[in-house]
Amino acid sequence: MRIDPLLRALADLTRLRIMRLLSAMELAVGELAQVLGQSQPRVSRHIRILCDAGLAERRKEGSWVFLRSAIGEDRAPPLGAVAARLLSVAEGDDAAFAAQCAEDRRHLAAIRSARAASAEVWFARHAEEWDTLRVLHTPDGPVEAALDAALGGKLGALLDVGTGTGRMAELFAPRAARLTGIDKSPEMLRLARARLQQLPAGQIDLVQGDFTALPFAANSFDTVLFHQVLHYAQQPEAVLTEAARVARVGGRIAIVDFAAHDREELRSQHAHARLGFSDEQMLAYLSAAGFTPDATIALPGHTLTVKIWTGRKHSGTGGPMIADTPFQATSR
Repeated sequence: MRIDPLLRALADLTRLRIMRLLSAMELAVGELAQVLGQSQPRVSRHIRILCDAGLAERRKEGSWVFLRSAIGEDRAPPLGAVAARLLSVAEGDDAAFAAQCAEDRRHLAAIRSARAASAEVWFARHAEEWDTLRVLHTPDGPVEAALDAALGGKLGALLDVGTGTGRMAELFAPRAARLTGIDKSPEMLRLARARLQQLPAGQIDLVQGDFTALPFAANSFDTVLFHQVLHYAQQPEAVLTEAARVARVGGRIAIVDFAAHDREELRSQHAHARLGFSDEQMLAYLSAAGFTPDATIALPGHTLTVKIWTGRKHSGTGGPMIADTPFQATSR
């Protein structure tokens, strides 16, 4: 980050407004245009200047482009941290700028409401499909309670692979220093964004990507979570090897999925590539990827059994397999 482009980028009221908005939440270009009351091409020009200066970052999801601040206090270079502080002080000291920022935030509330309404429409459209699946297995509450207990303690930097609607990120937000949700579907990411929009902007990242090639550096995460997503993998062992790459030594992995079953309609009607997993399969996958498995948790349902497999990344390869132990789920 260089001083000249940074100062030029901040020498414009609209760009200052954009940066204050991005400090609250990640926004699509069209959403920014709506809040600012300006045309999308004009807003895009301002965004280009901010990105060139290293103050903001673009992220493409399908046909949408999202913007986020690149000057969060926890990860910014020194000049970025100074810029963040300057923007905060400017709003506090300049009454006119503060009034403009307050008006922008009122418009931002409409964006939040629109996201929530869009999510409700989607769920209403797919409710019957989801209900068909839910009656087959253990209710969500006991599964979430069991997963919460299995992970325990602080989660550090958490990667939620196949984040879907963002429920797991929402559940574990109080125990994670930072949350990253990745999903291949732009529509799912929009649902997650609606669910998680009340979290601090600096705590959550939502990324479009594939679990076979995670777009993150090695040793980036303390906890990696797969909640009802691994059964979509054609090669689960390759997916878990990729998860091990981005996990730190000593980091945890948790996989929530179905025990092996014969419900063929889940393959034909719901695109499941795998009809669940046996303990032998999963423990072999984890060990081969570089995780030492923990005891398996089983939660029998009406037709399908939900299993929770956890493990910890070690510095070598291979690892001991631990026998299954029963789990008594309790409501909290």
